[in-house]
Amino acid sequence: MIHINNIQTLANQRKNLSLPSAAEITLNAEQLTLLPALIDPHVHFRTPGLEHKEDWRTAAKASICGGYTTVFDMPNTLPPTVTAELLREKKQLIDKQLAEAGIPLRYHLFFGADKNHLDEIPKVKAAVIGIKVFMGCSTGNLVIDDDSSLHAVFAIAASQDMLVAVHAEDESMLQQQKIKYSGHTDYSIHSTIRSPEVAARAVEKAIALARLYKTRLYILHVSTLDEINLIKAAKAEGLAVYAETTPHHLFINDSAYEQWRGKVVMNPPIRPAPHQAALFAAIRDNIIDTLGTDHAPHTLEEKILPYGKCPSGIPGIETALPLLLNAYHEGLLTLEHIVALTSTRAREIFRLPVNEDIVLVDLNKQAIVNENTLKTKCGWSPFVGRRLTGWPVYTILGDQLFNLSEIK
Repeated sequence: MIHINNIQTLANQRKNLSLPSAAEITLNAEQLTLLPALIDPHVHFRTPGLEHKEDWRTAAKASICGGYTTVFDMPNTLPPTVTAELLREKKQLIDKQLAEAGIPLRYHLFFGADKNHLDEIPKVKAAVIGIKVFMGCSTGNLVIDDDSSLHAVFAIAASQDMLVAVHAEDESMLQQQKIKYSGHTDYSIHSTIRSPEVAARAVEKAIALARLYKTRLYILHVSTLDEINLIKAAKAEGLAVYAETTPHHLFINDSAYEQWRGKVVMNPPIRPAPHQAALFAAIRDNIIDTLGTDHAPHTLEEKILPYGKCPSGIPGIETALPLLLNAYHEGLLTLEHIVALTSTRAREIFRLPVNEDIVLVDLNKQAIVNENTLKTKCGWSPFVGRRLTGWPVYTILGDQLFNLSEIK
């Protein structure tokens, strides 16, 4: 058994817990607070084909160290997950890597919407968490840029009662902006090319399709006030529209290009500070439902390439919870907001069964984000150097307790 004594709960009470385990462990937890383990509905763990950036052996350690025991992986790998057979092969690889890591991380997979393989979608209904649609180009080539294919995906999803998750950036606007700003080499031009209007136009189109076909719609990495206003109206209308934001859009703004250059290039891009404030307000107003880390590691050698060659994406699964807990200390979020963002709402939206996974956090622990202690294979973070208050200390996955200070 795992015995946890004198733990603080969200209800501001002290309690003792005993959890089933083959090991016999007793923790004095009077300095710790009990939270449900985290669910990350948006990761890129890079298997298959891109394992030089990350694999499930390193990503599982990073997840556990971040307090996450459940993740949803995206399909834009090499090859992309767009057929039932490729999905089966990907699961085999993941299971092998997790076994090698000795971490039975809970996971689900998104299926990639590809205009040449739309007939594969019904075949995988019971095997995936949802359908991922890239409305604008990003890492990989899974972009659906024609209306007829978009309509088909939403119609199929509705008929199969499957959720559609959209990367909402309008491809035609993106291409126009790229031509308009061709020749610009400063990394900050990324936020101009992928402007708030590019995101808003795609969100508006996605919501219209959800309304037309009565499709459950999950809007990934919301980053702007414009999107928030559209989502707020859709929710008020009673549509099954859900919104995710990310740690980098909450805690990094476009002033970071000067220091971090290509390390903060991501899709959608970081925004001016007023959009950050709007995101926090939208969380407090229950417009934003979830936090997905969009953990998307690239090697340092790739991220220091000039703009145009530098790939988009950053790691984030290890630092998300400390950032959120630090925001709690700053009065930006309550612990209840954090639990809803990282556990409760994802379980409801994606219809996940309940489990007993937990994370024990030290709300008063202060530490500086240090790249030498990160478990992600890429080994860097744009949050390096930040002193944060509030860190996970133990993660319990099933009947296993992980002391996060001992994970190598």
